[in-house]
Amino acid sequence: MDLQLKGRSAWITGGSKGIGRACGQILADEGCSSILLISRTKDDLEVAAENIRQKTDASVEIYPADLSDGEVVRELWASRPAPDILVNNAGAIPAGTLIDVDEDRWREAWDLKVFGYINMCREAFSRMTERGSGVIVNVIGAGGDKPTATYIAGGGGNAALMAITKALGATSTPKGVRVVGINPGLIWTERLETQMRRHATRRLGSPDRWQELLDPKNPPGKPEHIASMVAFLASDLSSNTTGVVFTIDGGSSAR
Repeated sequence: MDLQLKGRSAWITGGSKGIGRACGQILADEGCSSILLISRTKDDLEVAAENIRQKTDASVEIYPADLSDGEVVRELWASRPAPDILVNNAGAIPAGTLIDVDEDRWREAWDLKVFGYINMCREAFSRMTERGSGVIVNVIGAGGDKPTATYIAGGGGNAALMAITKALGATSTPKGVRVVGINPGLIWTERLETQMRRHATRRLGSPDRWQELLDPKNPPGKPEHIASMVAFLASDLSSNTTGVVFTIDGGSSAR
């Protein structure tokens, strides 16, 4: 299927690893000619960018930045023309109960993911509506759709981003802009392994037993599962899709 993305430009936050890195690769594979990968760590960005360059003809740039700082976000958008596609994917909110996650950790996590997404959306929406075209894809998290007491900061932050995505996208099409979201479930990433090792240490006494905590009948998805949906939603084949959030979690939220 031709997604008709040839010649388009895309920015991906959290683009150095996991889902973000997969998004950069698939968007380049599908014809995007200009890719900008954004995250905090320059070395990881350079590795991700070089991998895309080796496999495609896309022009790939990197932009090391801490998107928890609103001024940094504004400097980014002032530095170059707005992309055709923005994929918000940066940030991880720690697990824990209301008591476990103290105020400093909570605020730090929300500054990057919640307010980072808000600030990126604000800049993107302004420029895209002025131009009359563009797509924003927010990669959020299934915790916002099915909140639990043991992931309360993440569930709350993700629920807020789901609401913002729906509200922004609900009336954006007359301006030529679409805003959509994806809620991934468990995905095979370095972050997942780190989290599961922590749980295994607490519950099983050894971090090396972390895979025992996974359900073999319903294994985690792959970053490419999310990235493929990002590419489809960013394409004109999804031109009537906006103001919605899709859950991709292997059916776990329905079980």
